[in-house]
Amino acid sequence: MERSEELCLFVIDEEDNETILLHRISPDDIYRKQEDTIISWRDPEYSTELALSFQEPTGCSYIWDNICNVQRNLNFNSLNSETFHSMNSELRELPPIELSTLPLILKTVTESGIADQMRLTELILNDQDFFRKLMDLFRICEDLENIDGLHMIFKIIKGIILLNSPQIFEKIFGDELMMDIIGSLEYDPDVPHVQHHRNFLKEHVVFKEAIPIRDPLVLSKIHQTYRVGYLKDVVLARVLDEATVANLNSIIHGNNAYVVSLLKDDSTFIQELFARLRSPTTLEESKKNLVHFLHEFCGLSKSLQMVQQLRLFRDLMNEGIFDIVTDALQSQDKKLVLTGTDILILFLNQDPNLLRSYVVRQEGIPLLGLLVKGMITDFGEDMHCQFLEILRSLLDSYTLSGAQ
Repeated sequence: MERSEELCLFVIDEEDNETILLHRISPDDIYRKQEDTIISWRDPEYSTELALSFQEPTGCSYIWDNICNVQRNLNFNSLNSETFHSMNSELRELPPIELSTLPLILKTVTESGIADQMRLTELILNDQDFFRKLMDLFRICEDLENIDGLHMIFKIIKGIILLNSPQIFEKIFGDELMMDIIGSLEYDPDVPHVQHHRNFLKEHVVFKEAIPIRDPLVLSKIHQTYRVGYLKDVVLARVLDEATVANLNSIIHGNNAYVVSLLKDDSTFIQELFARLRSPTTLEESKKNLVHFLHEFCGLSKSLQMVQQLRLFRDLMNEGIFDIVTDALQSQDKKLVLTGTDILILFLNQDPNLLRSYVVRQEGIPLLGLLVKGMITDFGEDMHCQFLEILRSLLDSYTLSGAQ
């Protein structure tokens, strides 16, 4: 997507960077998602049926979510015309944010029609202090143990999130507001006890910085991803509609792509990661955290385009990731062994020949032996199935012949 006067979809040839398709995204309901890997539409400008086919469902979902977001924004902008304002003159301004006006704010947020929701979104975005004032009021209510006020603020924040505005999400999911927003959602009037989401996030849903990440924006994106995922899957799992879930997933997907793109191109970061993994002076617990981080890093690569994924996995192979996995599979820690096999499966799903080319060399023999041994070892929890799946993929005649 590239922003100019209009929002467009570009399809570019990866080999010569030639533009294959330039399509202005329409606000009309012309797009269809077929199965998991095809997006089709009839282009009104050229009266032509078009379709995009993707290798991976994740890539298809990412583009589909972005098209939906652009359409929402286009429709939002069209409703901000003079006609819109003349037809919807009832909601002219937001009530002042005070304890006494919470019932009125709640009524405004929860009882608006579709058109008024657009106007409400606009008013919230135009008030630069809206969320800061509301969170100040939340902290006051919490200090005073004003349960009625806390219940109303919960409903207000929930209603605002269900407006499903990307611009509002950008505001409330920033570092300054995010934890207070989640704190306000601890006071659900339909749940008998206060939820302790903030404590859980601080103690359990936290990014372990196994190796220093010096870019503050990368760190911020990582923390935001954890928190948005927790909000989606735990805090508001019962109430979110499909459209809002899709938007939140789009934020998570975009953050993952941003983080892994920057880290993979940081040669100093990659070299330091593998140097610590190889160093005999690295403490055992630190080494475990580094292996878990490496697994998470590989998993994030799913957010990249296929060509970038393959390039990253080749770079990791050249850095010696299979040597690291060989050490992990010899651990007495079952969780670490499982992490090692998960890394291998990620590689096999990407390109089986990367692992094949390693195990047929002299340095790969120990890893192959550990895979065979793991298949007949009783690790419990069906872990031997992981080893069996890896060996089966290595010996698969179809992918093997395809490589030849």
